[in-house]
Amino acid sequence: MSGEKILLAHGGGGRMTDELIRNVILSAFGNSTLNKLTDSAELQTNQNNICFTTDGFVVKPLFFNGGDIGKLSICGTINDLAVSGAKPIALSMSLIIEEGFEIEVLRQIMNSVAKTIKEENVKIVCGDTKVVEAGAADKLFITTSGIGLKLPKAKMGFERISAGDKIIVSGTLGDHGMTIMSHREGMKFETEIQSDCGSVAEICEKIIDSLGENIKFMRDPTRGGLAATLNEISNQTNYGIEIDENTIPVHPSTRAAADMLGFDILDIANEGKVVIVISAERADECLQICKQCKNGKDAAIIGQVIKTDEPIVELITKIGARRIVQMPSGRELPRIC
Repeated sequence: MSGEKILLAHGGGGRMTDELIRNVILSAFGNSTLNKLTDSAELQTNQNNICFTTDGFVVKPLFFNGGDIGKLSICGTINDLAVSGAKPIALSMSLIIEEGFEIEVLRQIMNSVAKTIKEENVKIVCGDTKVVEAGAADKLFITTSGIGLKLPKAKMGFERISAGDKIIVSGTLGDHGMTIMSHREGMKFETEIQSDCGSVAEICEKIIDSLGENIKFMRDPTRGGLAATLNEISNQTNYGIEIDENTIPVHPSTRAAADMLGFDILDIANEGKVVIVISAERADECLQICKQCKNGKDAAIIGQVIKTDEPIVELITKIGARRIVQMPSGRELPRIC
């Protein structure tokens, strides 16, 4: 990478992000825990296993239909713990504020944070605040870290996935990424697009509590969307994955926005969804539990894990054709989270 420079695409969550992480960061100080690149790190203690995660939020604009950077920063970290099979218990928050930022706007964002942590029954127990010169940042950046207690029945990992397992998504795809992009482009639709910015903790805890080891794997499909998540599963397990376009839930306005701007809905980021790999015999039960949760009413079984000669993700289109779903390259929608 000598002479190369960081591009916006390095933050897109696709192939270029993966190369940057592996070639620059993990090669410098990787270890057996960090190298797994899981949503949160599981640490063994004498009593309970603890999951620990951190994330930075630089979304632009700071306010969008369905959320803001404050709500996003809390839900993002909670979701990373939840999909790891942990119950979130405490968070930290670090603020980097640009000189000249309006205090009233910051107050609105902090009130959104307060509302979200109350709803999710977690506390922010430590933090940090820095103010930088005008022009040194873009209004406000937030970093949140979180710890959670691993649920006793949670036993998940790539190694537990096998052929025949079903793939479930907890709701409509692409809503967050298209909401941010539509705002930037000034696009209006008959039915306004709304980000799915929200928590999946309720869904994750209930399905683990009811179905235990039948839950093989979970991940929130943020940057890189469903395409990145499924390609990672396929590459890590050497199984193929087959998904059916007719069963993938997509809001009509989100679909229209993606078509107008030329984006593949499978590549677009989500901020309140979870992808679940579940044993086939308990998939319908899992689906019904998801649908009973606040943020899971549009959940659907969209495909399955299959044996193939090489790890590959394939989409069965609405007309019955097949196309390969590639890992996104990284250009899609920078600064959406």
